[in-house]
Amino acid sequence: MADEKNNTQNGAEASAEGNATVTGGAAGAPNQQAKTDLEQAQEETAKWKNEYLYLRAEFDNYKKHAIKERSDLLKFGIERIARDILEVMDNFERALQTKVSAETVQTFKNGVEMTAKELKETLNKHGIAEVPSENQPFNPQFHEAISAEPTTQVPEGHITKVFKKPYKLHDKVIRMGQVVVATAPKA
Repeated sequence: MADEKNNTQNGAEASAEGNATVTGGAAGAPNQQAKTDLEQAQEETAKWKNEYLYLRAEFDNYKKHAIKERSDLLKFGIERIARDILEVMDNFERALQTKVSAETVQTFKNGVEMTAKELKETLNKHGIAEVPSENQPFNPQFHEAISAEPTTQVPEGHITKVFKKPYKLHDKVIRMGQVVVATAPKA
């Protein structure tokens, strides 16, 4: 009986040790699970960090490219109009090389007028247009009054003479016109 009692105690102790092992094993599993969650979070953090660094580098490259593109646009943006104006310049140079005599004056004048017309067409092609001014009402958005002239030929406040024509690039005034404005004559 003592042996039975001994076996029962040994069984109880073994059972307690087994429970401790099971409990220890169960306690180790959440610890191991927490470790894998931490590793997973660290991996995800590293992934997001790499993605952030990649996107930041990509954005920096985009900014550099945009700055270079803008610089090139400012530097070479007038290339098309420059080529067209050079064509007109060639015509003016040919006209200047021509010997002008009494017989060729009219032909020379016609050639210069045609070249001036070509220049205006080139400017219009690129959005540069003259703002009509002569006999028009004075408009401070387009005109700078350099003088006033008493006259009855045009209504008061209208332009009698244009010294410099105003020009617009599309909708923006790029050169103000210099004009003489009519005033009422003194009686």
